[in-house]
Amino acid sequence: MPTMKRFALVLVALCFTTLAGCAGLQSALKKAFKKPTLTFKTARLSSASLSDATVDLVYEVNNPNGFGLELASVDYSFFVEGKQVVAGKPRKGLNLKANGKSELVFPANVRFADIVPVVETFLNKDRAAYKAQGSVGVQTPIGVLSFPLQKEGAFDVPKIPQVAFQPPRITNIGLTSATVEFPLAITNRNSFPLPVAGITGALKVAGADVGTLSTGNLGMLDGSGTKQVTLPLTIHFARAASAAAALRSGGNAKLSLDGKLTSDSQSVPLNLSQLVNIVK
Repeated sequence: MPTMKRFALVLVALCFTTLAGCAGLQSALKKAFKKPTLTFKTARLSSASLSDATVDLVYEVNNPNGFGLELASVDYSFFVEGKQVVAGKPRKGLNLKANGKSELVFPANVRFADIVPVVETFLNKDRAAYKAQGSVGVQTPIGVLSFPLQKEGAFDVPKIPQVAFQPPRITNIGLTSATVEFPLAITNRNSFPLPVAGITGALKVAGADVGTLSTGNLGMLDGSGTKQVTLPLTIHFARAASAAAALRSGGNAKLSLDGKLTSDSQSVPLNLSQLVNIVK
C-alpha cells in the first residue's frame, strides 16, 4: 500500500479516537506537508512528417515529500496559430515519485491541413506559434492542489527535404538508346527523423522528355542525414534527340525533374533543375 494511503488510514483511525486529536493531527499534517512545485521544462517535436506533428510540452513536478503523489485531474487545451488541436494526457501515467522530480509530458497532435488551407505555405515557415492552457490537480494528504498550465511559445515547423542530382553515369549506350543511372541525394534539413514515402517526377535531359523517375518508399530519413538512391532509366534517342546528343558527347547537361515528394499522406511539389556532368 502506498505510504500516503497508509498514513491516511492511520489518521482516520486516530480521528475516531478523539476529535481533538484529529484536529491536532490535521494541523500537524498541514505543517509537515511540503507543497510540490510545477515548472515548464521544454517544448519538442516527438514525431513529425510533412502532414502532421506531435508537439510535447514537458513540465516537471518536484515532490519534496517522503511519499508519492498522483494526479487527480487534467484539464488541458493546445492551440497552434490560434486554432485548437487535439491534446492528450501524460502517457507515463499519473504517479509522482517521492523525494524527487517527475516529468509530465502533454502531447498534442497538429494536423497542418487543419491549421492552414495550403500545407506548403505552412511548411515554408520556420516556426509556428503555440499556446497551452489548463490545469492539473494533484491529490495530497491536505486535499487536491491545482496547478495552472499556461505557456506560449513556438516550435520548429518540419522542413521539406532537399533533393539534388549527383553526376549521372552511362552504363550502356547503343545506336538507338542508352541506359543511364541517375543518383539522387535526399537530405533531411530537420534535426529529427522524417518519413519519406517517395519521390516521383518527369525527367528532362537537355530539355527533352526522357521518362519518369520514381524512388519508391524511402522510409525514415535520419535527422540531419542524407540518403542516396540511384535510379536507372533507358532513354530512347528517337524520342529525345537533344538528350541523345548530350549523352553521346558527355560533359555537362541540364537535368530537370518535375514531380512531387510525399511524406506520410502529404505530397508537396518538387521542381528540380540542375546542371550536372554526365559520366561515361
